[in-house]
Amino acid sequence: MAELKTPRDTAAPARGLAAEDIVVVPVRNYGRWVAAAAALAALAGLLGSLARNDNLRWDIVGEYLFADLIFDGLFTTLWLTAAAMVLGLALGTLIAVMRLSSSPVLHGLATFFVWIFRGTPLLVQIIFWGYAAALYKYVMIGVPFTDITFFRAETNSLLTPAVAALLALGLNEAAYASEIVRAGIQSVDTGQTEAAHSLGMRPALTMRRIVLPQAMRVIIPPMGNETINMLKMTALVSVISAHDLMSNIQDVYAQNYQVIPMLVVASLWYLALVTLLGIPQAWLERRYGRGTARVQHVSPLRRLLGGVARTTRVGNRVTNKEAGR
Repeated sequence: MAELKTPRDTAAPARGLAAEDIVVVPVRNYGRWVAAAAALAALAGLLGSLARNDNLRWDIVGEYLFADLIFDGLFTTLWLTAAAMVLGLALGTLIAVMRLSSSPVLHGLATFFVWIFRGTPLLVQIIFWGYAAALYKYVMIGVPFTDITFFRAETNSLLTPAVAALLALGLNEAAYASEIVRAGIQSVDTGQTEAAHSLGMRPALTMRRIVLPQAMRVIIPPMGNETINMLKMTALVSVISAHDLMSNIQDVYAQNYQVIPMLVVASLWYLALVTLLGIPQAWLERRYGRGTARVQHVSPLRRLLGGVARTTRVGNRVTNKEAGR
């Protein structure tokens, strides 16, 4: 909201006034400033209490924040996140297409997969894959119901903690990614598919060239959140000692008993990684939302700087007009 005033005579009728004679005076929202000041005061008080709290042992935090053991865990966390998301997205896209298929067999298999991996907790799946050798001592590939075997290996030698963690995270993500991709595909108007088929395009080419590019603006935001969630869910693989960031943190505080400082180290690194992941997510949302999104994503800092710049430009215009008179 804004109030319109005339610089010469506020009581004069608006009829006959030129556009340059009207000065826009923004309405002051004092309630927002009071709420912002109260929030900043509360935040400052919290940060101050944390800085003065001797129980946090900031010296321990500084000692282990850039330790080699922490970087080893970060590397495992990052490659687990990337590999699990690639596996989940590829398999999830296939399952989404299967669920949209007219074949009852493909639809049933895809629905069963989603039901199993979305209906059981991720922690249970991680433990299950980590201790799969208790169910099957050997992994064998051959002809069913015969003694013909083409491949045989011990389960423990194949399903190392890292491989078990990747399978658990990737298959669980595939169940959720399939629903996101399916929603994106269904958001595209069916007329697009019919037009592509009328031009002689095959279903696979239509899906790859027509449907999926248009569905990306619906898929990208939730998939970005899934990536961030995957990064944090890698902490659960510490239960099978996969040597990720949280596993190494637990190994350290099991020896020095500095639980809170080591958890602060883990939290700082997770916050830093999540912040970095938010940058490409925002870029992808703007990239695939061009020409369709009503309000583009703008960070709070850019919004604040843009508001200050607009206020400055308006003030300069008003000053120039008054100087011209």
